[in-house]
Amino acid sequence: MMLILMSESTTIDDQERMVISRLRKEREKSRLSQLDLALKAGVSQTMVNYIENGARTPTLGTLIKLCNALGISPAVLFEVDDDERAEMKSRLIEIINRYF
Repeated sequence: MMLILMSESTTIDDQERMVISRLRKEREKSRLSQLDLALKAGVSQTMVNYIENGARTPTLGTLIKLCNALGISPAVLFEVDDDERAEMKSRLIEIINRYF
C-alpha cells in the first residue's frame, strides 16, 4: 500500500477532495444510499450529504465511523491508485531532471 504524497502543487483541499471522492466511491461500491450509510455509521444523512458535497469536513471520529460502516480501513481512502502512482513518478522524474 502506498499513501498519498503531497507535492508542491497539491493542496490540502485537493487531498480532501480526493479522500471524499474515494469515500463516495466506496459507498457506491457497497451499494449503500447516503441514508443507509448514515444509519450504519450513526450519523445523520444530512452530514453524509454535506461531506460528500464538500460543504463539511468530517472529523476524524466521523470518518472512522463511516469507514467502519463501509467495512473498510480508513487507509483505503488515502491509497494511491495506478494512475496517481504514474503521475507521481512523472513528477518525481521532472523534479530530478530539473536539478541535474
